Amino acid sequence: MKTSSHRANIQLESSLNNLLRENCSRFSSGYNFACQLFIAVAIILLSVQPCFSKNKVKVACIGASITYGARITDREHNSYPAQLQQLLGNQYTVINYGVSGSTMLKKGNQPYWNTTQYQQALTDRPDIVIIDLGGNDAKLVNRIYMNEFEQDCREMVRSFRQLPSHPRVLLLLAMPSFVKDTSGIYDPVIIKQVNPHIQNVAYTDAVEVIDMHAPFADKEALMQDKIHPDATGAAIMAKEVFDVIGAGADNDFNVFTQLPPHTTNSFYGYVCASFKLDGHNCNVVQPKFAAKGHPWVWRARFWGHEPQADISLLQRGYHIVYCDVAELFGNNVAIAAWNKFYALLYKAGLAKKTILEGMSRGGVYALNWAAENPRKVAGVYIDNPVLDLKSWPGGVGNAVKSPKEQQQFMDDYQLKTTDDIKAFKGSPIDKIPAIVKGKYPMLILCADADEALPPSENTLPFEQQVKALGGNITVIHKPGFKHHPHSFPNPALITQFIVNAFNQHK
Repeated sequence: MKTSSHRANIQLESSLNNLLRENCSRFSSGYNFACQLFIAVAIILLSVQPCFSKNKVKVACIGASITYGARITDREHNSYPAQLQQLLGNQYTVINYGVSGSTMLKKGNQPYWNTTQYQQALTDRPDIVIIDLGGNDAKLVNRIYMNEFEQDCREMVRSFRQLPSHPRVLLLLAMPSFVKDTSGIYDPVIIKQVNPHIQNVAYTDAVEVIDMHAPFADKEALMQDKIHPDATGAAIMAKEVFDVIGAGADNDFNVFTQLPPHTTNSFYGYVCASFKLDGHNCNVVQPKFAAKGHPWVWRARFWGHEPQADISLLQRGYHIVYCDVAELFGNNVAIAAWNKFYALLYKAGLAKKTILEGMSRGGVYALNWAAENPRKVAGVYIDNPVLDLKSWPGGVGNAVKSPKEQQQFMDDYQLKTTDDIKAFKGSPIDKIPAIVKGKYPMLILCADADEALPPSENTLPFEQQVKALGGNITVIHKPGFKHHPHSFPNPALITQFIVNAFNQHK
């Protein structure tokens, strides 16, 4: 397979050779100097033009029918590799090596390994390789070899990495299939087997990985056959890849070197360092590269729950961190522990301002700390949050009753009676002036039918009072939803909020 620039080189060389033969044969001996000058200019053109081609970054898109652009009108311009080319611009040459129906598995019904496109991609020595294989491996005919998927994937990554060009390799998680036929490309197999295998390879071999499943979780309408995205879907795919390839990176930054002694494990394909700080369990997940400015998201509670936004941000170069202060409900002990954790990470090189992320009672931890540290916060994303501890777990109101957590809350704040709970003033809703002082944006996802934490006792009065003081708050309502599930299957809106918040308030 030849690139368009390579074909242009050949055409230019042929044209110049023809011109040389034609014109020099016409020149008399009196025009030898002119002929020599013409030849010299031609030689310069021939030598310089390929140089520009060599300076371009070659991007190889490896994959099956989705990469090829099957079922997309005018796939030459609308497939995801073609649209990626448009986003990356003239300094890149994106080549589509997609082969419909192909598998990662060497023993699959149509192995990509056996294609001429694979051999051509190796021969072309790309600078960046994007591998999107795994969907066809979820077919019933191929599942019997699934225990070999990781090894085959690992070998494909290494086959490119060992090239003289030493390319940057990225793995794409398989996007969802909305087909109900269990013998076909079946989404439960993608979720439970294919994508975890890809994430394992990303972890063990330190390969970049881009989630293509979550961004399409709510995009069935863009897949007419329930498998292949249309041109609009291909644009989403291209943008996800572009956001990673085109991101400004600090490849030399390694926060782990500044942490206390720790163990490491996999967090969905990323390396997570775990350690204790004054008895509190702490986690720091390192992206494959650090985005400029070293942004980070601080998960307040329920580590790893509904991780799709965290994964989306990791692939964009954000660190994800956690310090377990359960179950202190944002009291002074919790704030002191978090202050020490913050000091450690800031000294280690993370950005001065963090993004706080809290689900359910995590909202208390996040905002109580933010109220004490308004200049260290770039933004807050909270989800069906506890904002008034009197409502939950205090038991004053219509929230679900939780006797165990109620007693823990009373112990944490030295409360003795129900009257003490009613008079309590240590919740985020009591600290709105201090929170607004930070001038950072806040995003709340609010399930309107939340049976555990009534919005009327938490999100709605909090929103009203923040706005009254001129605070920056956005509430997105989820009509008909109860307390669970948190987040969105497709975290694009949350991701964009966090990226914008950091860029504008870092």
